[in-house]
Amino acid sequence: MAESAAPSLLFVLAAASLLFHVHCGYPLPATARMKLFHDPTMRLRDFKASLDQLGSASPGPPSERSQGTVYDVTSYGADPFGKTDSTAAILSALSDAIKGPSHGSLTAGISNLGGVRINLQGGTYVISRPLQFPSAGVGNIVIHGGTLQASADFPMDGYLIDLSNSNGSMSYYYEFITFRDLLLDANYRGGGILVRNSLRIGIDNCFIAHFSSNGILVQGGHETYVRNSFLGQHITAGSDPGERNFSGIGINLQGNDNAVTDVVIFSAMVGIMVTSQANTFSGVHCYNKATSFGGTGIYLKVPGNTQTRIVNCYMDFTGIVMEDPVQVDITDSFFLGDAYVVLKSINGVAKGVNVVNNLFTGSNKGIDTVQLDVSNGPFKQVDRVVVERNGAVGMNSRLTNARGSTQGNGTRWEVDFSSTLLLPDMISYVQYSLKDDSTGSFPKHALRNVTKNSVVIESEVVVSATVFVMVDQMK
Repeated sequence: MAESAAPSLLFVLAAASLLFHVHCGYPLPATARMKLFHDPTMRLRDFKASLDQLGSASPGPPSERSQGTVYDVTSYGADPFGKTDSTAAILSALSDAIKGPSHGSLTAGISNLGGVRINLQGGTYVISRPLQFPSAGVGNIVIHGGTLQASADFPMDGYLIDLSNSNGSMSYYYEFITFRDLLLDANYRGGGILVRNSLRIGIDNCFIAHFSSNGILVQGGHETYVRNSFLGQHITAGSDPGERNFSGIGINLQGNDNAVTDVVIFSAMVGIMVTSQANTFSGVHCYNKATSFGGTGIYLKVPGNTQTRIVNCYMDFTGIVMEDPVQVDITDSFFLGDAYVVLKSINGVAKGVNVVNNLFTGSNKGIDTVQLDVSNGPFKQVDRVVVERNGAVGMNSRLTNARGSTQGNGTRWEVDFSSTLLLPDMISYVQYSLKDDSTGSFPKHALRNVTKNSVVIESEVVVSATVFVMVDQMK
């Protein structure tokens, strides 16, 4: 309809223009008026015929049909119905796109291709080997709009989309590559997307399933942003009978300065594995594999140099583990189904850790909201670890500050915080008051002991009193 409408509109405009010139002049003799009428009519007829010929022109070969900034993979022979192998066809489209004109440069050594698009046209394409960019040093490219499915002989160590290169001389291989509106089915053979040593890569609105290794693997580089996407080894909506056997990693970040935002990871051994610093997670929902089955929602394996922020996330029956955490912020998140946070000692370091303003919901099994794993040794270097203002229902709330009171008649009062405070035998600050409940006198009293997270107050004389105590473990 669009192709036939355009020539008709042009014909009407041309006719109106010519008729204006014919009828809006001064009166002419009859013979001249007839000549003016017939000449424009003939010209209009010829003009319409040329438009009709243009609209009915048959498509040319792939190189002609893909001129400009959009490369349709079906023009290269890709099968959108998934009956035949489309690997070579899609790689040909990608190769032509990369050979397109440069619009200057991005980071030094990376050519700006101007936003060229590889259009999958809403089809499902079977591929038998990774779709690897044929050369490095390019950027501003979009691959979008379709499904890629691994064939039965796809290599087990491969990735459906492979953004890597063997050119070790370049600082960065690619920049500003966007993967958008894609469904990637790894068919339990390999992974979904590999990004290696690249800058500012966008993975947006993608559904990545049936991976055996990683849904997304980022190695080196900076600033890969994963947004509005769904990842799962098995397609499930929870309570899967095979959950105990889930394996693989949803998102594996082996580079720094990355962000994962508004992402759901619904099945994997580990939801997000982090082995480099300065990453951010926001709006992430992990129900990949329950902690009780051996799963972990977010694992921060960056001992001593973590620098990670986890904000407004939903840890659904699966928790967070951080090794020797240094500068970690976990705030405004929801932990359901006895999910909890673990500080795991590797070299006994925990510094600049905030676990605040979170909600924990459990099943009254006596599970602590925040726990210490000291199987490798105790924490020996602890500084500014803050765990407070968390709401817990059906779980034991562990904190780094607490309040308590006791009442008695005598010379000694003890308030035990060992069931509340997170760090063992570590009280840094104490504030207390002693209220004489009987005589109204001013007995002498003092703080005598704070060992084993228990506070002891003693008075010089026997008195009936109530003691109020506040403690803080932050150094």
